[in-house]
Amino acid sequence: MQITVLSGGVGGSRFIEGLLRTKGPDDEVTVIANTADDISLFGLHISPDLDTVMYTLGDGIDRERGWGRTDESWNAKDELATYGIEQAWFGLGDRDIATHLVRTMRLQEGRTLSEVTAELCERWQPGVRLLPMTDDRVETHIGIDRDGRREIIHFQEYWIRLRAQVPVEEVVVQGVQDARPAPGVVEAIRGADLVLLPPSNPIVSIGPIAAVPGIREAIAATPAPVVGVSPLIGGGAVRGMADQLLTGLGIELSATGVAAHHGARSSGGLLDGWLVDTTDADQLPALEALGLAARAVPLWMTDAGTTDRLAEDTVQLAHSIGARR
Repeated sequence: MQITVLSGGVGGSRFIEGLLRTKGPDDEVTVIANTADDISLFGLHISPDLDTVMYTLGDGIDRERGWGRTDESWNAKDELATYGIEQAWFGLGDRDIATHLVRTMRLQEGRTLSEVTAELCERWQPGVRLLPMTDDRVETHIGIDRDGRREIIHFQEYWIRLRAQVPVEEVVVQGVQDARPAPGVVEAIRGADLVLLPPSNPIVSIGPIAAVPGIREAIAATPAPVVGVSPLIGGGAVRGMADQLLTGLGIELSATGVAAHHGARSSGGLLDGWLVDTTDADQLPALEALGLAARAVPLWMTDAGTTDRLAEDTVQLAHSIGARR
């Protein structure tokens, strides 16, 4: 099978690990990663979601934090703070800097982000074909209300510096309307046997990928079943700031609310099927009313065994949808 995954960072990476452990020996996996989290700091081009996928699948991720490199040190970050550099709030580790230096140098030489990602993956060998959603510059910015003043800030500042503690009023994906899918992205979706959406943030991970012109159309056209996994369990985000973003945008804080936000393909949305946690099994009728094939299974990826089972459950639901067509 050709399996295509639309992914953010931490949750997507863990899901993909389970998928790689449970896939067939001849199955091939392509991961289309969100790049709207990308940011330029200290003269470096930083791609957090691409790197999290690459480090996780290449066994270089810090498992306790869920991001960044193993055996990391923070001397450069501390020195930047000593110099009074205002952007030192961003947690850039010493070993991680090497990746950003290579990426930035190659981009300055005229390489595309796709080409640089392929070069970096030669070192990490993630076991998937890793593609950025676009080679064009796209950035997610958050409209916030801070002390009665409206501001627009980069998503990374909202998430890391402000720790998502400021009310959200708007999410703007700057540049996306003029972006084009990176080479291979549309083909990976249209030519897939399965398209999977792991438990990634619906607003700032899956949302920007689908917003790149041509990608939503590819999802609509693919003959593959498209199955997603809820990032919410029991009305709360498993990880990250989906709660704050969904609430700020007026989207129901539930597995059904996220599914309705993505929408059913039969109604012009993204999904054919949706997995929710067993604690949310009472939402299955509402999901089916949206036009989705839905199942309730354990979603907590607490260890390799539960992660593998979730990957298997997702693939099984996709196969059952395909078999009914």
